[in-house]
Amino acid sequence: MPAARRAFYLTVLAAAAPLPAFGQGAALPPFVELRVIKPPTVASGDGASFLAYEVHLTNFAAQTMTLKKVEVAAVGEGGRRVLHTVGDSTLLRSLTRPGTQTPPAERTKLAGGARAVIWLWMPVDRQTPPKSVETRVFLEQGTGDSARTQELDGPAIPVATEAPPIGPPLRGGVWLVGNGPAPETGHRRALIPIGGTPSIAQRFAIDYVRVGDDHRTFTGDSLKNANYHAYGQDALAVADGIVVATKDSIPENVPGINSRAVTITLETVGGNHVIVDLGGGRYAFYAHLQPGSLRVKRGDKVRTGQVVGLVGNSGNSTEPHLHFHLSDGNSPLGSEGIPYIHQSFELVGRCARFGSGCERSAPATRQRELPMANMLVRFPQ
Repeated sequence: MPAARRAFYLTVLAAAAPLPAFGQGAALPPFVELRVIKPPTVASGDGASFLAYEVHLTNFAAQTMTLKKVEVAAVGEGGRRVLHTVGDSTLLRSLTRPGTQTPPAERTKLAGGARAVIWLWMPVDRQTPPKSVETRVFLEQGTGDSARTQELDGPAIPVATEAPPIGPPLRGGVWLVGNGPAPETGHRRALIPIGGTPSIAQRFAIDYVRVGDDHRTFTGDSLKNANYHAYGQDALAVADGIVVATKDSIPENVPGINSRAVTITLETVGGNHVIVDLGGGRYAFYAHLQPGSLRVKRGDKVRTGQVVGLVGNSGNSTEPHLHFHLSDGNSPLGSEGIPYIHQSFELVGRCARFGSGCERSAPATRQRELPMANMLVRFPQ
């Protein structure tokens, strides 16, 4: 199994129904499978460091179990030290049920065969991050006087402490960090099964849109791509590498929420795009470029700062912007997203949400960080 696909998992007595008979008074752990698909890397942004990873839970028993609490601990030679606890309303916000329309209040109840995904976003000390973490879940079975709570510890998961440093994917600004890293953005929670394996390639992805002094992304007619500030801007190689995939000739969309020039498939979702192998199992993905604007082809060696294409509005895109992310495989969606850091960029403001509630602030240089959701940033020219 390739390293990018290696899953860390714990399966506890995962027997097919009906369950085998055990002697009276047997004390058994919960019949639950607990998986951590992608071990986390320490990410840093907005003056703080954090781990962003997911826990997959599947109930192998016939009886319904209720998830009450999740606890993450550092484990090692010094023993076990609790770092983070998720419960009550925070647990409801951190929990999804793939393939269901389960109301938020019911998400913690796992019927037989049901699966839940716990989305963890936990602060850590950047100077002394844990070398490995263990996830403990607290599960309740039964009701009333017969209710009992059991604990299940997942395996110790290694933590990578060094996010790779890269150069900027764009020049100048001001750029709005749309759909950027945050606990509940669309990118963060884009769990998509590709080739039979669920992946989150966009775990730390960013949609960069350029804004003017009025914080709007365009001037004049909003239906013309050329009127958008991002349109035609250079997309830059963030590090030395080798181009391993390109896509060109996809026509551009007319700007709009539901306007797509082509049917969106796995082949067209990223529009015209470039993937660069940066080495060490790291791949940079540049999406939604202008047709005919690619400056590189498969097999080309690129240098940091080299233009790979021009920002456009192709594929699954509503307006001209650059979708950028790093992942651990040569697949736009069938890989796992990884964090990175820029040596420096300028923070010049923030927006309350994408495209609204924006305010400028005195420029502040941020060093060795990842731009975070709804920041307004400027890169070197």
